[in-house]
Amino acid sequence: MIKTNDFAVFILTHGRPNNIVTLKTLRYQGYTGPIYFIIDDEDKTAEEYYNNFGREAVVMFNKKEYADKTDEGNNFDERRTITHARNACFDIARNLGIAYFMQLDDDYTEFKFRINSEKKYPSGRFLIRTLLDNVFYSLVSFYKSIPAKSIAMSQGGDWIGGSDSSMTNYPLKRKCMNSFICSTERQFRFVGAMNEDVNTYTTLGSRGELFFTVTLIALDQARTQSQSGGITDMYLKYGTYAKAFTTVMMMPGSVKVSMMGNINKRLHHSIAWNNTVPKIISEDLRKERRGVV
Repeated sequence: MIKTNDFAVFILTHGRPNNIVTLKTLRYQGYTGPIYFIIDDEDKTAEEYYNNFGREAVVMFNKKEYADKTDEGNNFDERRTITHARNACFDIARNLGIAYFMQLDDDYTEFKFRINSEKKYPSGRFLIRTLLDNVFYSLVSFYKSIPAKSIAMSQGGDWIGGSDSSMTNYPLKRKCMNSFICSTERQFRFVGAMNEDVNTYTTLGSRGELFFTVTLIALDQARTQSQSGGITDMYLKYGTYAKAFTTVMMMPGSVKVSMMGNINKRLHHSIAWNNTVPKIISEDLRKERRGVV
């Protein structure tokens, strides 16, 4: 059983009451802690969520209320986005008396180790079977010990190239996507109706806020845009260019749109990290210069 009573998993979902893949994955891999399903008041399948999971486990928020307070980065008059649910989670957690929470999408197929106990990239498949309570507890404990706004697990796409991926060389990467661990004491606002995770860790990162990916652990999810409902419909309508260019508008000095992939190429954002975030040097390295410390 998970060793903390101030933590819960929030599954952010819309229009998929009978296909919450993440729930099955969490329970199969050993997570025993509390789970809440976060839905909005524009979800036509709300009653099915209540019937399937119980009213005590399903929390509904007013989507327009949060949309009116959010810079969506467009004038589409379109609310099919996860951004508002992400922002609502802080208030929901506070109302539930939960200090720490993890935001998860509803389509994760597995959680696994990407670096083994010898700090090497494993050749096999290291599924976190029955140990997810311990893994989540360790992630939350680490988060509590640092001043980061949020931390996340790595994603399958981060590991393209396997042992040659840049992820194998660093325990942390300065990005944060998908599986946000957050605290009501470190609240921040997600921005942009599309690419909200990248928009947020770049804009706030440029102001000195810390967001990290813990590379040791990874999650896999259903292929992007393979499931209908939710933000998938929005991405299919406006395309990946509009998605990527939202971050360019947010950070024009350090983000551009470029092609990604070797065979099936697609437009994607490209971040120049040297121009995005400040470099923080340890005080131990400060040198005296002309009598001034």
